[in-house]
Amino acid sequence: MSVTFVEHDGLLLACRVSGREGAPWIVLSNSLGATMAMWEPQLALLEPHFRVLRYDTRGHGASGVPPEPYRFHDLVGDVVALMDHHGIARAAFMGLSLGGMTAIGLALTHPGRFERIICCDTRADAPPPFQQSWVERLAAVDEGGLGRIAGGTMERWFAQDWRAVNPAALAAVEAAFLATPVEGYRGCVAAIRTLDYLKDLGRITVPMLYVCGSADMAAPVAAMQAMADATPGSRLAVIEGGAHLPNMDRSMEFNRVVAGFLGIP
Repeated sequence: MSVTFVEHDGLLLACRVSGREGAPWIVLSNSLGATMAMWEPQLALLEPHFRVLRYDTRGHGASGVPPEPYRFHDLVGDVVALMDHHGIARAAFMGLSLGGMTAIGLALTHPGRFERIICCDTRADAPPPFQQSWVERLAAVDEGGLGRIAGGTMERWFAQDWRAVNPAALAAVEAAFLATPVEGYRGCVAAIRTLDYLKDLGRITVPMLYVCGSADMAAPVAAMQAMADATPGSRLAVIEGGAHLPNMDRSMEFNRVVAGFLGIP
C-alpha cells in the first residue's frame, strides 16, 4: 500500500489504493491541515468491502503545493482526475471539513460519478463570523507559522477525553499539521473563504449523509442540520461527544453510522 503520484493541473497528487480488488470504490478526502492518514480508523471497516482511494489534498502531505490561492473548482478537479487515472467510473465518497466541502462541490458538478456521499463536520457557506475567524487565524500564521495555532486546532479537532488517553495518536496528527506547507494551508483557506454552496443544496441528487460531532464548534450541529434540511433525501447523524474529527475521537460510533449508510453488514 505504497504512496503513488498522479499528475494533474501541473502538480503531483499523492494517493494510496487499498482494499478488496474488484470491489466498489470509495474515495476519502482529508480535512484542512491533515493528510490521508486521518482515515486510518476507518480502513478496517472499509477495506473488506471497498477498493479504497485516499489522497492528500493539494498543498498537504506528500502532494504538490501550487501557488495560492486555490478554489473549489481546483479541489473538485483533483478528485475527478484521480478517479479518471484509476479508471473509476463511479464511487462512493467521504470527506470531512475541507473534504466535506469538496464533497458538496462534487455532488453539484459531477453527480453521475458518485453512488453516495458522506459529508462530515463541514459547512456550506462562509458567513461574516466564519470569515473573521479565518482572518484572525491567518494573521497568527503570518506571525509565527502553523505552530502558533496548532494547540488550539488540536483542542477543536478532538474531545478532551480522547486527547487525554491517546497522546501518541494526538502527537502524530499534530506533527502532520505542523508539517503542512504554509502556502498549501493558505491556499486551501482561500477556497474555504469563497464557500457558497448553501443556496445550491436543493439541486443535489446524489444520496447524501451528513455527519457531525455533537461538540464540533467549527461545524455546529445547527448549521449541519440546516444543510441536511436543504438537501433532498438527506439526513444528519450526530456523533455524541465527538468534536471536529469524530472519525478519530469517536471512531466506533462514526464507523457504525457510516456502515449503515454504505450498506456494510
